[in-house]
Amino acid sequence: MELPFNEAGVSVTRTALSAAGQVFPLRDIDDLRIVAGQRKRAVPIALSLIGVALAAVGGAYGSGAGLACGVMLVVVGWLAWIWQEARHQLLVVTGGESREAVWSADLAFLERVEQAVRAAKGVSATGATRTDASAAPPAAH
Repeated sequence: MELPFNEAGVSVTRTALSAAGQVFPLRDIDDLRIVAGQRKRAVPIALSLIGVALAAVGGAYGSGAGLACGVMLVVVGWLAWIWQEARHQLLVVTGGESREAVWSADLAFLERVEQAVRAAKGVSATGATRTDASAAPPAAH
């Protein structure tokens, strides 16, 4: 049996989506949705503002230690901003209930998973209609 998609612990076959120890049969999947996460702003901004204030107070009072600590906090705030990753989720809707199937920092990966599941559902749907049509008795003339 050939896997249409198998990458980073997520596999999509003609019958199921398997991810993170969960198996979702394709016949039970009503819809898929990607929720794009955003970077958190509060911690990096707070660190940077505290650092700016500390550096200003250290500079005003001639304290090299205060100035250095303030500059270091600004740098830590900047590093916290650039190193954090947004968490994106692929939600599977089954029976009217949304469940998280996969999360990743790579939005393109989740889009590939979604396309693979939709393609597998399309193949299984056309295969089911062909099976139903071939099972029907021939029409009598």
